[in-house]
Amino acid sequence: MEVTWREAVERALYGAEGFYLRERPDRHFRTSVHASPVFAEAVLRLLERVDATLGRPGVVDFVDVGSGDGLLAARVVAAAPPDLAARLRAVAVDLSPRPRGLDPRVAWEPEVPYGVTGLVVANEWLDNVPLDVAEATPAGPRLVLVDPATGAERPGPVPDPEDLAWLDRWWPLGPVGDRAEIGRPRDEAWAGVIARLTRGTAVAVDYAHLAGRRPALGTLAGYRDGSPVPAVPDGSCDVTAHVALDACAAAGERAGAEATTLTTQREALRDLGVTGARPPLALASADPAGYVRALGRASQEAELIDPAGLGGFGWLSQSRCG
Repeated sequence: MEVTWREAVERALYGAEGFYLRERPDRHFRTSVHASPVFAEAVLRLLERVDATLGRPGVVDFVDVGSGDGLLAARVVAAAPPDLAARLRAVAVDLSPRPRGLDPRVAWEPEVPYGVTGLVVANEWLDNVPLDVAEATPAGPRLVLVDPATGAERPGPVPDPEDLAWLDRWWPLGPVGDRAEIGRPRDEAWAGVIARLTRGTAVAVDYAHLAGRRPALGTLAGYRDGSPVPAVPDGSCDVTAHVALDACAAAGERAGAEATTLTTQREALRDLGVTGARPPLALASADPAGYVRALGRASQEAELIDPAGLGGFGWLSQSRCG
């Protein structure tokens, strides 16, 4: 039976036997968290900045949304300096079961807690919030219906008025055959994060595109075992689509965000001290083992800020003063 893409992906990823309830993301695709511990180090530096801006409160939160295996939260907790560690309340947010062996200092919750004071990071979370797909037809915009078992598609009904308004504002359809992914559910999900932030900063890092540069045929994709596969929403693979982060930013501002920065991971990490700079050659003779370690780190940093790879991810940062 054909259903909308949003319904199909919701079942495929988060239903009773959904992909994300039985699988860990690192088995199927490479994120910045798993690429290098340098990413967690940079997030910790950001947390320390936020903590200082907040006046080092008695309790400071770190919330990792779409945590997967909890690795980011665990690394932040493990590396936090003593003063911060003594005040740190770390929460990993994910619908999957708590991983065995996760640091007991990291709480495991199905949703973002209310009243967060500190830093929220959603790394590659919004791209897995299910959404509908619209296509330009001779009769106007239509939702695309999909057979979850095969991925076969056909035009369906007219999108509802709110979705048509979103398309009009954020992703106007062009000629017949053009497609758009209706990002309103992602806007709502991100606004929900901002609404639960009392004081501090929330960051969303994801595959992204901006108004005026949306891909004409959309970005739906599937991944399994580290390789791209057809985006068939049958529960056998991850199904993802890039994020209209500018629309999410506007939703966050409506939800109470008072400051917004929309940039790339490359620029954000460089600001946090990740440069990819190679060690001086003189170190090779003075300390060969140290040179090899420094060279390895430089390579990891370079991957994280590569503008053609992870460095090209969108990085949305929004703050509330409370």
